Amino acid sequence: MADDGPEAVIDFWFEELSPKQWFAKDEALDTLIEKRFESAWEAARRGELAAWRSTPEGRLAEILVLDQFSRNMHRDRPMAFAQDAVALVLAQEAVAQGADRALTTRQRPFLYMPYMHSESLLVHEDALRLFDQPGLEENLRFEHRHRDILLRFGRYPHRNAILGRESSAEELAFLEQPGSGF
Repeated sequence: MADDGPEAVIDFWFEELSPKQWFAKDEALDTLIEKRFESAWEAARRGELAAWRSTPEGRLAEILVLDQFSRNMHRDRPMAFAQDAVALVLAQEAVAQGADRALTTRQRPFLYMPYMHSESLLVHEDALRLFDQPGLEENLRFEHRHRDILLRFGRYPHRNAILGRESSAEELAFLEQPGSGF
């Protein structure tokens, strides 16, 4: 199986990695993801993976590449977030089609993750509903934390420096608190 197909993405994320690795800052893992999946990421950026969307797992793989792999491959750089809107649209289409229901409880949060990563409170209304289901309680807790930050600041302050946005004094004070950045 080639490292640039949807099955390779799903196997890598859910079989090779542990849940602890999914959200850890790990330079070696970031490098590994870039080495193995850069061609898939480039194809996804160009909109060339439409064929993957024929199955729920394929659509999830494309979302993982655009949403999660972008964050690993381009950590602390603007490109980490540059594909967020496309990932969100793909996730919204999947939910509208009911494709999320064909995924396992372990996979489903990653289809919904673009909702959590959005800086739109309107999108987070949907996120709260999507994450509020059996087996996703921990994800729902994180969704509430993300939404609370947006309610307070209207954006994610931990992205400001990366995206060249000016931080307010209140945001800077918030960023000094433990656990303020995801």
